[in-house]
This record gives sequence, C-alpha cells and structure tokens, in this order.
Amino acid sequence: MDKTERNVAYIDGANLYKGIEDLGWKMDYKRLRIWLTEKYDVEHAYLFLGLIPKYKDLYTELQDAGYKLIFKEVTYDKISKKVKGNCDADIVVRVMKDTYENTFKKAILVSSDGDYASLISFLMEKSKLEVILSPSTSEKCSVLLKRTDAKIAYLDHQKSILENRYRDKNHSH
Repeated sequence: MDKTERNVAYIDGANLYKGIEDLGWKMDYKRLRIWLTEKYDVEHAYLFLGLIPKYKDLYTELQDAGYKLIFKEVTYDKISKKVKGNCDADIVVRVMKDTYENTFKKAILVSSDGDYASLISFLMEKSKLEVILSPSTSEKCSVLLKRTDAKIAYLDHQKSILENRYRDKNHSH
C-alpha cells in the first residue's frame, strides 16, 4: 500500500481534554481511536500533550490504545502553579513537515483552537484536509476555524459512542 493512502489525525490533547470536560463528560480514548479508524480511515493518530511524570500510566494506556504520543516539555506558571504545555506550534510544524513529505492522504485536526486557522487554510489549499473534529460546541468552537469554511464535526454529537462510562479513577481518562 502506498504510504499516502491513509489519513492521519493530529490531536491537541489539552484542547480535547478541556473541551470534553467543559461539555460535562469524559472521553473514552480507546473508543475514540477505533472511531477515528472506522469513520475517517486514520492510520496514525498523533496525540500532542504535555509530559507530566505522574500521568505515566495514562500515557501507557494511550499508547496501548494506538496513539503515537508527541510530548511537549511543560513549564509551571510561577503565580498560579498551573501547568503550561502548549503544543500548537509542535502540531503545526509536524503537519507542515508531513504535508511536504507527502506522508498522508488527508489530515484530521482534533481541536477547537483558532490558532490553527492558518494551518487549516494551508491544508485546504493543498487538498489535504479531511475534517476538523471540535471537542467544543458550535458556539465555543473558534470563529477563526469557522471562517476557513472547512468541514467541522462536533465530537459532542458522538457522545453516545465516545463517552467513557466508567466512573472509577482507573478509567476516568
């Protein structure tokens, strides 16, 4: 099989987690990975996230579920002590590199962040965008993404398929 026949998902991990959390439910990442393959023919799902040692078990679960994890070194805000691990630039660089190396047929971006609008426009110019999967509602998805006129699908519409129904801490991610 030609290496460009399959699609690739680029997932902004923090944006996905926060968007779904704001909707009041938890993502089943194993189901999401299967759904991406079945619905969008995703061969590789790159999950970009901050590297926090206490979540090593989660990282193992995500790798076992079929994600390729791309870690960003995190920093901590001096005042609030909040973790900062913005992966936007890393995602943009990876998508651009993969586009120029022609390693995929179409890209799927999982994010609601308007910072990706120029990347989306680039992918559309190259006929390399399949869809944006927004973890936010239509009202909360960035207007900058909407202005690109790209196809946007909202993960909340897939809640019945993608929701994690477990409530114990071992399955809450």
